[in-house]
Amino acid sequence: MEKFVSTTVRPTLLPYAELYHWDGCASFVSDYLTMEPLESPDTPPSSLYSPTTILKYQRGNCFDFSVLLCSMLIGAGYDAYCVHGYATREMCTLNETLELCPLLRKPQEVPKEGMKKSNKYRVKPPPDLQSKFELQQEAKKKAETEAAEKNKEREEEKITEVEKPEHDPLHGLRVHAWVLVLSGKKDVPETFFINPFTGNSHSTTDEHFLGIESVWNHRNYWVNMQDCRNGCKDLIFDLGDTIRWEVMLSGSNKPLQLLSDAEEEKEFSDKETDDTEKEEEDVSFDMPPSWVAPIQIYPREFETRCSEGRKVILYKKAKLEKWAPYLNGNGLVKRLTVYADLDCTEVVEVREWFKNREDMLDMREVNKQTQLTTDYFSPGHLLSLKAHTYTSLEPETEYTMEFYNEARVDGLQKRVETANEMTEYFAGRDDFLHVRYMEFGKRGKKIHLAGTRTDINSRPIVQIKECFHRNPERPADEDVAERIFLIAEDMIQLTYHLKDKYITASKKDFFKAAEGNRKGNEIVMTPEMCITYQAGSSEKDEKLLHLYELLRKLTAEEKQLKQRVRQSEAEALKVLKIRENEETNVKLSVSIYNTERNEKRRQQYEAMKNTTEDELWGRGEQDLDYLAPFLIQVGHREKMTKGQALRVRDDCLTDLQHRLINKANIIQARLEKAVEELQKKDQWFQQNQNRLSAEEEDDFLARRSETMFHIQILALRLNREKQTAPQKYLALEEKLHRDPRLAEHFGHA
Repeated sequence: MEKFVSTTVRPTLLPYAELYHWDGCASFVSDYLTMEPLESPDTPPSSLYSPTTILKYQRGNCFDFSVLLCSMLIGAGYDAYCVHGYATREMCTLNETLELCPLLRKPQEVPKEGMKKSNKYRVKPPPDLQSKFELQQEAKKKAETEAAEKNKEREEEKITEVEKPEHDPLHGLRVHAWVLVLSGKKDVPETFFINPFTGNSHSTTDEHFLGIESVWNHRNYWVNMQDCRNGCKDLIFDLGDTIRWEVMLSGSNKPLQLLSDAEEEKEFSDKETDDTEKEEEDVSFDMPPSWVAPIQIYPREFETRCSEGRKVILYKKAKLEKWAPYLNGNGLVKRLTVYADLDCTEVVEVREWFKNREDMLDMREVNKQTQLTTDYFSPGHLLSLKAHTYTSLEPETEYTMEFYNEARVDGLQKRVETANEMTEYFAGRDDFLHVRYMEFGKRGKKIHLAGTRTDINSRPIVQIKECFHRNPERPADEDVAERIFLIAEDMIQLTYHLKDKYITASKKDFFKAAEGNRKGNEIVMTPEMCITYQAGSSEKDEKLLHLYELLRKLTAEEKQLKQRVRQSEAEALKVLKIRENEETNVKLSVSIYNTERNEKRRQQYEAMKNTTEDELWGRGEQDLDYLAPFLIQVGHREKMTKGQALRVRDDCLTDLQHRLINKANIIQARLEKAVEELQKKDQWFQQNQNRLSAEEEDDFLARRSETMFHIQILALRLNREKQTAPQKYLALEEKLHRDPRLAEHFGHA
């Protein structure tokens, strides 16, 4: 049976948060369906399948893709239209081997335009104190860089010329279908196209789109009357312009999607006025409702997405692979392989994305040339790990660890370690510490640290350097900017922050006393043990007692720093060991609501269900216990604690409250629906009153009376529910207080 193409579109809002946005809908359609070419590349198909049939078989041509995507977009609130037009061979055949992978495209840089204000009176600028020689050198380097970039662009242009596809004899004749999204609704700032095969968005001036024949949605059909010699670059997508777009059903000059609520009311009121004034009435037609059943996507299908759970897309020098969640044991859902050549033989880089991992691993980048691996983690890792860059998980190898400093007590943000050095970066600390650098010496004997204590055979510490941000509450010449503990040389260096209008900073160098010059554990302080430089003219030298107290404090802090360094080494070893275990034994997390995959939860549910059935069967003809569903949660204990009794009471009252609210909401929804239907009937009657016969008018009044009676009944039921709900709640509460199983805990409360 022949049907109008607009009735094939079935707007549907699906219950998945990802499908509330256009990119989520487009990504799902491109992944879920398998592309089939048109029987004739220059002829549209003779029939259109319904979106439900397309979802069932998971395959279709460009028109099938577009109808399904358009139905989902309109259901999500977008002003979307199916487009019948012409496109390039690569787009029609889904050949992306000459296109750059979207994951590799660099975001376009928006140029910052400085606002220049012309002013008659301007302050004389200060003299330029920059070196002219340095400026010349910078200009020379810049010119060399620009020349190198131009040469690179020329080489890329030559490569592009070589890689340019052969001439297509059907260029401009290949039929294609895609989706048009107009600006306005859902805060869409600019009109754009969506290629349903790839799910990517394109500008309306994209050269891949060569022309448009018509567009349609579930309400109307528009034929393009504009010249498409330049493709779609010069097209104006104002569907209310009858000169540029010939509309099929001329009930309105504009599509209803483009009208606001106020404009729609004004248009309807203007029509009513014109109808009463005109003697000859215009005949307009409305689009019949869609014949397609509501679109349904089950959770299992939405999760699996790709046909057979896997999809491979070939791009220019890249290959993208996609998998359904839980298909791979390590949680891998996407992999991008980047190659150095067009034949895809030499691998340069591999990027992998993961989901549902208990170690919160989100992404991994592997540079095949340097063998450098970088793991990225979502918040929630056991050790607050954010990123981990390494070549090996062996101890004392080069690595970089980044942490979520907000989740750590010490504010550690990053740790970088090499064979002889370790640097830690901090953020948000109260002591203003932001960098700690540690240098190690060589061991006398090489011993593997994996199974030993960290304080035995550890690397000797040569020096520890700490850098601090400025503390505004202290004077600059008393606020330490950098302190260096030269442990091997028994020396401590302090550098303070710069004072305003000074180019040198105050410094203090302390030389520790030798063991022979000490009295027990006490330090014997002499003037030669401290060299002080005070920026500016110092009025008086600092007293030896103050220097002695400062040296004692620094010596104590040095011991604490040594312990922290050993703790950092131990933590680094712990992270490496945990990461090695996580990679060896990968575990995937499963939601407790996912009973299909959560075997433990499913077994608990079945055991609870069997226990409940056995208990109910054993009671025989006894009345059902209203507390049974809540007693199951505490294990059907004969004697409960007070906390368990309170939990049972609260759960029972909450359940009644929810049921009362749900019942009132259902009655309220039915009442609103009945009122809305009555308003529509009254509006229809006002518009067609002059055309109705006496019998039709009497029939309408009779049906209207029935609707009014139904509305009154619903209103009475709603009022009664609102009045009796508190009484039912209080009655149940009193019954719970008198229940012998609970009364002993709060019967006299």
